[in-house]
Amino acid sequence: MIASPFATGPTVPASVPSPPDAALHLFDRARIERALDADGFAHVARFLEAASCRELAACYDDDARFRSTIAMARHGFGRGEYRYFAYPLPAALAQWRAALYERLVPIANRWHAAMGLADDFPPTHADFLARCHAAGQRRPTPLLLRYGPGDYNCLHQDLYGAHVFPLQVAILLSQPGEDFDGGEFVLTEQRPRMQSRAQVVPLCRGDAVVFAVNQRPVQGSRGPYRVAMRHGVSRLRRGQRHTLGLIFHDAT
Repeated sequence: MIASPFATGPTVPASVPSPPDAALHLFDRARIERALDADGFAHVARFLEAASCRELAACYDDDARFRSTIAMARHGFGRGEYRYFAYPLPAALAQWRAALYERLVPIANRWHAAMGLADDFPPTHADFLARCHAAGQRRPTPLLLRYGPGDYNCLHQDLYGAHVFPLQVAILLSQPGEDFDGGEFVLTEQRPRMQSRAQVVPLCRGDAVVFAVNQRPVQGSRGPYRVAMRHGVSRLRRGQRHTLGLIFHDAT
């Protein structure tokens, strides 16, 4: 499991792996690739320690860490609130983002090739961010989301500009049944000439889910075709739910 995102120096025990090493160890690319190809998402259990989850959730009220706050109801996005981190990101979040990008970029490039999309993605996240920033996408997109009773997140896609990395990661920071009830992570896919299919992804505190941002390829009898994906969160019945979202492209 990955250690605290905000601890530094001698407060981190020597036995705790650095965030990039832990991310690469836990993200078994072959297993994740099979799950993404089959369903458009992959579940990674116990990605974060409970203490790290609580520390991340507690920083939600630290205004200095964030560039903007979005009240979902004001924009028709649902109910609840989320905050985008400001640059510079907390060091560990930047490391996780870079390490996970490098683990997922071969899948992203294969998907783009299968869907006949011309753009490919460079091997490092720094190079991809340079591409985003050159196109005017300079605002960081990692975010914390907070839901209370009755809150929910409508089905959506996190696109933000012309340059879109096709995979993203969400990490649940609260414990279902203890901190909150309801609030399930939901994915839908729309295949051509078929009705939409919904999937609920069961998560515990510290679990990560890797999923398609927009489109993914599905192998058909005449070759691969594109499936549109959306994601959201069902209505919270009780308590408070926090989530960390790691999106790899920046925003205009």
